[in-house]
Amino acid sequence: MAEFITGMKRTNYCTELSAADAGKRVTVNGWVQKTRNLGSLVFVDLRDRSGIVQLVFDSDTDKDLFDKAESLRAEYVLAASGVVRHRSPEAVNSRMATGEIEIAVDAMRILNGSETPPFHIDDKVNVSDALRLKYRYLDLRRPSMSRYIMMRHRIVKEAHDYFDKQGFIEVETPSLCKSTPEGARDYLVPSRVHPGKFYALPQSPQLFKQLLMCAGFDRYMQIAKCYRDEDLRADRQPEFTQIDLEMSFVDADDVMTINEGFIKRLFKNVLDIDVPTPFVRMPYSEAMARFGSDKPDVRFGLELKDISEFARGCGFKVFSDAVNAGGAVRLICAPAGHYTRKEIDGLTEFIKTHGGSGMAWIALSDAGVRSSLGKVLTEAEIAEIIRLADAKAGDLICIVCGKSGPVYTALGGLRCYLGDKLGLIPKDKFAFLWVVDFPQFEYSEDEGRYVAMHHPFTMPKPEDIPKIEAGDLSDVKANAYDIVLNGYELGGGSIRIHDSGLQQLMFKALGFTDEDARARFGFLLEAFKYGTPPHGGMAYGLDRLVMLMTGSDNIRDVIAFPKVQNASDLMTGAPDFVDDGQLAELSIACTEREKE
Repeated sequence: MAEFITGMKRTNYCTELSAADAGKRVTVNGWVQKTRNLGSLVFVDLRDRSGIVQLVFDSDTDKDLFDKAESLRAEYVLAASGVVRHRSPEAVNSRMATGEIEIAVDAMRILNGSETPPFHIDDKVNVSDALRLKYRYLDLRRPSMSRYIMMRHRIVKEAHDYFDKQGFIEVETPSLCKSTPEGARDYLVPSRVHPGKFYALPQSPQLFKQLLMCAGFDRYMQIAKCYRDEDLRADRQPEFTQIDLEMSFVDADDVMTINEGFIKRLFKNVLDIDVPTPFVRMPYSEAMARFGSDKPDVRFGLELKDISEFARGCGFKVFSDAVNAGGAVRLICAPAGHYTRKEIDGLTEFIKTHGGSGMAWIALSDAGVRSSLGKVLTEAEIAEIIRLADAKAGDLICIVCGKSGPVYTALGGLRCYLGDKLGLIPKDKFAFLWVVDFPQFEYSEDEGRYVAMHHPFTMPKPEDIPKIEAGDLSDVKANAYDIVLNGYELGGGSIRIHDSGLQQLMFKALGFTDEDARARFGFLLEAFKYGTPPHGGMAYGLDRLVMLMTGSDNIRDVIAFPKVQNASDLMTGAPDFVDDGQLAELSIACTEREKE
């Protein structure tokens, strides 16, 4: 029978106690981590969210209490009172925060028992992710998981405190919105009182925060829940959280400067790391040319090199045709190592799975040069590639040709793969930068038209507006900026269009008819008629930020109750079927059901 806590409420969390508390009477509450019964001594490691403290029951303990201590099992819930005392010198555990002390218990209540859990509650647990997620409430008891969630809390608190001091006002925006499909798929919510009509869950608060600028609130922030129905990966979830910001009467420099201040404070207060500011600002074109990515990891080298001019006139038709068709030939030079043919073939397959059509290679060693190009290039041409690559004995030159986009993607991915495999990436370094001057538009082969690289409300560079008016969308730059950390896009934003005429021009460039624009965004265009200030902002991916600051490699670790790859919840069983009566109330009929 479970006992009650009345009169034995916590005075301290476990790891609040130290040698300075010796002689103090305390009460701790928590879960049994493990017990050790030595006959005349029983030791119990008690765990709460802060960590572990050792309880001791010995020859001075009342017999009934000692018998109760002997009955304890893992994950029993306890309230224990006693006096803090020093451990004997030989029993000090320097690996524990409370390793110098123990609590000599003189009163204890078992608040609840526990069945044997499906896995041991310990950071060294070796079980499948599926089992951990099914019993997520147990997984969250593990010290590392508890630390992730508590650091998330600290990061959110720092965001509130910093932006409050900078004059930002937190405003909650709706979760039931109008569907404005442009980008990822919406999650739709049927309306019972408007049969056949649907709300959409917000992919971001973008339109509402712009309307708040129209409303005169000047500086807005929100810890905002967002939803996107898209394919998942390690750093993506169907529901995620943003630190969302918007400011009026600003330019891009203002937005970037105030956010550098946030990052500087955040890393100092949470991790005690001094982040140097201002951050490097790198144009999108430079990021792609040097690193093959618009979110480059600049902690290591292995930069891409363009050998297109050489390739244009070389004897290998595949190279020259790629350049003459408007594409490129680029390479990376992997540093000294012993690259077997099997390893090189593996890198070639890697390139193919990352958008490249294949990979040519040159391997240098003290014994000479091996190359896949030996039959199609002269020795002098191969020597010129080696010179352009600045390669030396032991290096491997990896070459990809084709359209620039796939070449960047393939070599950018290979660069990061080799950087990790060869141990070139310093794991304890945080390297921030801004990527700026993004293209305003990108061409979608699937849709056969230009689409917005960010979103339709991004302000183009003023000098490029005439190009949009002339219908030349191929080289228009956006007044947009992404903050990048260690190869991840940490957040992004832009200065927004605040003029209704320019916004309508943007919609037209994207292929929207006047009717389409009014149907989707009429409320925004209407608002722009009434004195909209210039404004801009950005949003951080909170989950990704926490993942990087905790050192985790999976975004699920820092979300209390995440979804798995197919967007389902293994713990609750969501999504699930609903009964026919609920569907009828919503005027919905299912044409197809997933097999159970």
